Amino acid sequence: QVQLVECGGGSVQPGGSLKLTCAASTYPDSRNYIGWFRQAPGKAREGVAAVHRRNKDITYYLDSVKGRFTISRDKVWDTIYLQMTTLKPEDTGMYHCALGNSPEQLWDYGYWAQGTQVNISS
Repeated sequence: QVQLVECGGGSVQPGGSLKLTCAASTYPDSRNYIGWFRQAPGKAREGVAAVHRRNKDITYYLDSVKGRFTISRDKVWDTIYLQMTTLKPEDTGMYHCALGNSPEQLWDYGYWAQGTQVNISS
């Protein structure tokens, strides 16, 4: 079974920060990556950031968030954090924690958290 618990999100002005947290209960591992994807109204899904569940040195970031977002992992396996800084209006969307084998397409296997809304506006 896969269970995902996510918290964080909210509304913030451009330039602000938010932190997302996700905990996944999976054992043994059935997918290689854990991270977030997002979707804004009228736009396609985007893989935002991901980290390998066994090798924390393997990470993925969407080009548009590099240098602004940081994904990290606790000592506890499959507990991750996404620190988002210098947020922009284009970061607005529903963020879903997810497990997958492709860090760019974490939604492929349907192992999603319910999602948390991130709104960046003045």
